[in-house]
Amino acid sequence: MDQNEKLNQAETSALEASENKTVTNPAEDEPLEKNVRLMSPMRMVMRRFFRSKLSIVGLVMIVALFLFCWLGPVVYPKWGETEQDMSGKIDYTMAPVTYTDENGEEVTFYQVVETGKRINSLAKPSSEHLLGTDKDGRDVFTRLMYGGRISLAVSFIAVFAITIFGIVFGGIAGYFGGAIDNIIMRICDVLMCLPGFPILLIISTLLDAANVESSSRIYFLMAFLTLFSWPGTARLVRGQILSLREQEYMVAAEAMGYSTKRKIFKHLVPNVMPQLIVSMTLSLGSMILYEASLSYLNMGVRAPYAAWGTMINIVAEDQNILQNFFNVWGPPGLCIIVAVLAFNFIGDGLRDALDPKMRR
Repeated sequence: MDQNEKLNQAETSALEASENKTVTNPAEDEPLEKNVRLMSPMRMVMRRFFRSKLSIVGLVMIVALFLFCWLGPVVYPKWGETEQDMSGKIDYTMAPVTYTDENGEEVTFYQVVETGKRINSLAKPSSEHLLGTDKDGRDVFTRLMYGGRISLAVSFIAVFAITIFGIVFGGIAGYFGGAIDNIIMRICDVLMCLPGFPILLIISTLLDAANVESSSRIYFLMAFLTLFSWPGTARLVRGQILSLREQEYMVAAEAMGYSTKRKIFKHLVPNVMPQLIVSMTLSLGSMILYEASLSYLNMGVRAPYAAWGTMINIVAEDQNILQNFFNVWGPPGLCIIVAVLAFNFIGDGLRDALDPKMRR
């Protein structure tokens, strides 16, 4: 009996020792708990985003475009946006000269008169003009940088304005529902049925009649375009909020007596932001195409000011430039392609990174 009691006591002490024993790392004599690192959701999103090669390529392309457009004129201040190169060949003309001869008759003859130097138009790429000049003697490389400022800035402003309108009206419609939801959605239906380009043509004509400066025309047009484009974002926000407002944390916020404004803009809208960020990045590419199309149709920025679409508009006026001077219209077209591809790559990368179903 004494031996059995001793064996039982030994087993009990062994079990207690095994329960109280701290698991250690075999490689390092330290608790495993110290080596475990919790990864924040933001860090997980960034990790997934930078795993995608196309996302990195798109990010590099966008950064390069912004540096080129905003810092380029500082590094290359040789020519201005509207400055013309007057270093072409000397131009001559035949000027009529009239005098009276001995018989009292007027005699007219023509003599060659120097009228000064001509515009150095359609010059080939050289050290003086890296991409040559257009038909008005303006440096294509310089105008490419200033045109990118207009195209990128206008697109960003329009997309942010569309997103703000969509968040406000979509959030109100999705949260309150009922009559308010019906009114806002019917307004969205009406705006989505309106033809965009015909209305912009009418607005462009009104701007011409009002003698609006060519440098600010595109901002008015994009403002009107924003008024017609926010319903898509509002529908997206409304649909997400309809599914989120019944979640447990919203019931808790209701029980704690939070205000409606706080519940919408602090608890609901932040949960919709991942979808909105993806939608914004994808919309930036289409907005750049929209601005380029308006400028190409001579409805946006007009000469002598530059925009990528305006620089391509010269092709529609002169087929000779299309056939023989790729350096005039090719670079702005390539910049548009690069910008649209970059925003689409970033949008696809963000969509995959923000997807909670992604495990890799």
